[in-house]
Amino acid sequence: MVQKAKILLVDDRPENLLALEAILSALDQTLVRASSGEEALKALLTDDFAVILLDVQMPGMDGFETAAHIKRRERTRDIPIIFLTAINHGPHHTFRGYAAGAVDYISKPFDPWVLRAKVSVFVELYMKNCQLREQAALLRLQLEGNRPGADDEVKEPAGLLAELSARLAAVEEQAEALSKQLDESADAAAVATAAHLERKLTGLRRALDALEPGAGSGATPLPSQS
Repeated sequence: MVQKAKILLVDDRPENLLALEAILSALDQTLVRASSGEEALKALLTDDFAVILLDVQMPGMDGFETAAHIKRRERTRDIPIIFLTAINHGPHHTFRGYAAGAVDYISKPFDPWVLRAKVSVFVELYMKNCQLREQAALLRLQLEGNRPGADDEVKEPAGLLAELSARLAAVEEQAEALSKQLDESADAAAVATAAHLERKLTGLRRALDALEPGAGSGATPLPSQS
């Protein structure tokens, strides 16, 4: 069973959280509520999230300050943040949102279909990254288990490499299909994230190819997952 992605909804007004849940329920992912910036930061200590929907105007720690804390943490700095605001003070206000690390800045009232579409893109990118990490981890475990000890026999690697190559090919195909969906009208951040995913897939494919018989005796390091 494919594990669902988690989406963090941050707003101090319960009715706004309820509205967001109604809009995003069709995505069939796990929606996590936070009624303040402090509560959001606590949730981010223990869970991984595909995307954060963050209200700007909140008492105490506002959205800008919350985003700054999120971006300072190594664990959470790469999580996409979509700012939601009921006010618009012009370009300077919007620029402050992007400067705080947001990938998008949406004014209320917003189109539910547009918001759901934007969130779905980041959820899909998150799922593809998870698949990539799992394949890389599997490759490492299989290769470590295939290293012979003093009294061990060397296992036949051909079947292992073929299986890993097939699994990677499935992820590559899905990533390519996703990239085609991100046309010129898509968010620049989503396009950049998709490109980053493709680069990591290319690195993993090269590492696998280097392990094929006849590819050379030099060891090829596996790609970084950063």
